Amino acid sequence: MILLKTATDLSFFLSAKKAQGLQTGFVPTMGALHEGHLRLVEHSKKNNNITVVSIFVNPTQFNDPQDFTRYPVTLENDIYLLEKTGCDILFLPSVPEIYPSGMQLTQPYDLGYLETLLEGKYRPGHFQGVCQVVHRLLELVQPANLYLGQKDYQQCMVIRQLIHLTALPVQLEIVPTKREPSGLAMSSRNLRLSENEKKAAAVIYQCLVTIQAGLKPGSLDSLVTEATAAILAAGFDKIDYVSIADAATLLPVTAWDGQSKLVALVAAFISGVRLIDNLTLN
Repeated sequence: MILLKTATDLSFFLSAKKAQGLQTGFVPTMGALHEGHLRLVEHSKKNNNITVVSIFVNPTQFNDPQDFTRYPVTLENDIYLLEKTGCDILFLPSVPEIYPSGMQLTQPYDLGYLETLLEGKYRPGHFQGVCQVVHRLLELVQPANLYLGQKDYQQCMVIRQLIHLTALPVQLEIVPTKREPSGLAMSSRNLRLSENEKKAAAVIYQCLVTIQAGLKPGSLDSLVTEATAAILAAGFDKIDYVSIADAATLLPVTAWDGQSKLVALVAAFISGVRLIDNLTLN
């Protein structure tokens, strides 16, 4: 595995590979890697000649400064895991390499209603920061394929919109969520939880499965109400949302017609750690 720290070195190296007709797959991360990230790397390796992984904790996507300072950093282990998985290039840039002209966003991205609901509502400015960093990384890496995890369902929709807005020639591949044996979605933030807190946090997935099992035409209110109560009863501090939404638009659905594709989504805090998860229902 080759470790590169500057945009110049990365562009020089990848330009030479592209001239040889080699195809690149790209996995952007913020580090604190787990098996979910490694699954993305494996998908990229199967379908591309070169796999690039970036590790960059992006300050512009944290609407809570404390969340940024507490974000776990496990670089030594990350490098070990990437080498073991067969990553070709690790891009490890500094903030000035990503934002040479400063972090101020001069031209906001038109994300429409996606910024007003769910993650967009509870983390204002978050998706602008996500688009800012992913746009820059895509311009540097110029991959044929981009790999993201389904755990960040709404973020995947935002990045699809970014690709549409920028007309970048990249294919977005969304990989199913990797879970602990308990059902808890793998997340870098899980590192901040104790074993008992992890056990309690598995209630999120249990509630999603219960919603899926209880799905039937008509009102969905009771499914949301019962899931909300179960998550709070398990010891969560606060819930941002439990939502059943149209799988294609994320607009909320309160009554189901028995046909439209739905997804259930949750964001909740346990011991001050914010966890998100989702499950397509049908």
